Amino acid sequence: MFKIKHVFILSFTVIALSIAGCKSRFEKIRLSNDVAKKYQEAMRLYNKKDYSKALILFEDLSQKYRGRSEAEELNYHYAFTLFNLRDYTTARFQFKYFADTYPTSKHAEECRYMGAYCYYLDSPEYTLDQENTYKAIDAMQLFINLYPKSDRVAKASEYISDLRGKLERKAFENAKMYYELGGYDISNYKAAVVALKNAQIDFPDIKYVEEMDMLIVKSQYLYAKNSLEYRQEDRFNEAISYANEFLEAHPESKLVKQVKDLKSDSEAGIVRAKSYMATQAEQIAKYKATMEKEAKRDSTNTIKTPNK
Repeated sequence: MFKIKHVFILSFTVIALSIAGCKSRFEKIRLSNDVAKKYQEAMRLYNKKDYSKALILFEDLSQKYRGRSEAEELNYHYAFTLFNLRDYTTARFQFKYFADTYPTSKHAEECRYMGAYCYYLDSPEYTLDQENTYKAIDAMQLFINLYPKSDRVAKASEYISDLRGKLERKAFENAKMYYELGGYDISNYKAAVVALKNAQIDFPDIKYVEEMDMLIVKSQYLYAKNSLEYRQEDRFNEAISYANEFLEAHPESKLVKQVKDLKSDSEAGIVRAKSYMATQAEQIAKYKATMEKEAKRDSTNTIKTPNK
């Protein structure tokens, strides 16, 4: 029992010393002033995919190799180390720095592309702020402009399409939000119409155009329906105009029946509004006539009454 325990302790000690030795070796190199040895170790760790330790050495070497011929390869691997650690914000800065600093390098094209790709990876969900999405589009477009014959152009164009799709989705959802809030304040229905039309101006090829056109008709219809009667005729006429535009643009749409129903309801709404306004006008006219008769009768009575 004692021997087994002794062997176990000895084995544990050997393993512990071995680990300590490895750590000591890295620390010695990290603290060393031998930049050539440090660079060699950084590359060994990079190729071994031990990016966390390689990064420590590359960060130190990037300052010491500034202005030297070896700096080009060092900065190239430094940028990819950051990328492999998924620090896309710092990586895209380093890729851009490399492309700007070494424009004639064999790695320049790749680094320009990777900087744009980092922006693409940092582009958030459509519900969040899209600043990085716009920057990613600009960076990808710049790459295409600089390297129009590159094999990476097709992929860059695909990423741009994907990023624009995200912006389209956000514009559509934001506009639809006004429609959904219309039940709380009818002015939101009008805001929905404006937002939906503006989104189509900003994104002429937006894939949601059919649904957006239908929501324009529906928003305008509900805006008219919930308005005061004396405003309804003009607003229903606008809904009918939007319905006609939809039917002309999307004759084969599955939404045609729904839009036609909204058009019919708008036409019926105009009839009701006119009837209501006519009834109101008639009642006002009767009221005025009654008031005039009473005023005339009071005037006559005043004349006939003798002064005391």
